[in-house]
Amino acid sequence: MKNEQLSSSTIFPLGEKVKANFTGDAYLQMVFTDPKPLNTAIGNVTFAPGARNNWHAHQVGQVLLVTGGNGWYQEEGKPAQLLEIGDVVNIPANVRHWHGATKDSWFVHLAMTPGETEWFEAVEDEWFEAL
Repeated sequence: MKNEQLSSSTIFPLGEKVKANFTGDAYLQMVFTDPKPLNTAIGNVTFAPGARNNWHAHQVGQVLLVTGGNGWYQEEGKPAQLLEIGDVVNIPANVRHWHGATKDSWFVHLAMTPGETEWFEAVEDEWFEAL
């Protein structure tokens, strides 16, 4: 799917532009925020090419369901993993990580995030460009 098509064909609306803890253009549309019965928030996150979030960790963990484009996921101390449509990432509690689009593709995922998120420093451009 071409990037132009993907940018306007997410399952959920594009949402609001995220202003903190991200590099590049990223958008968030909250899909589910009711604490019952799952006790988790679900957000649809859309990253423009090259956009990514800062290093961060989740108190309880997180699950990512990739619904569009190509992206990266990396845990601290491990190599980055290329993500494609249909991939599922189960992120353990308190593991520092980041995720975002590749340099040349939009990237869309649903993020199921119970509990709190602790944000850290940005992923350095040199680090990202080396992928």
